[in-house]
Amino acid sequence: MAELPPLPQNFTYSAEHEWINAGADAIVGNTVKIGITAVAADALGEVVYVDLPEVGDTVTAGETCGEVESTKSVSDLYCPVTGEVTAINEAATDNPGVLNSDPYGDGWLFEVNVTELGEVMDAAGYAEANSL
Repeated sequence: MAELPPLPQNFTYSAEHEWINAGADAIVGNTVKIGITAVAADALGEVVYVDLPEVGDTVTAGETCGEVESTKSVSDLYCPVTGEVTAINEAATDNPGVLNSDPYGDGWLFEVNVTELGEVMDAAGYAEANSL
């Protein structure tokens, strides 16, 4: 396993390795960015393609909302929240390798105006669940 970038402590995480760029108490009623963790990007290997929901789509917590394809495999994206997609990261669709090089920054995938939060954990819980 490669050395992973530090886990942002102020983010919220799903068991399926997606992150939300806010603490759990600040998610519902706000627009947040969603991406995949460095753990997921490392396990996938070189990311070569992402399939994301479209602006205006409704996504549902715990349901698939896209795919990430690497040189090794294809993995489903599971949305950690319910709400309406308000933006997608065109830079990530144009250059999917950014998910490997900057998973918590420029590698964000899409934004959602959140109406409901799915099952998530804080950074300490995610780190413990993944032996980080």
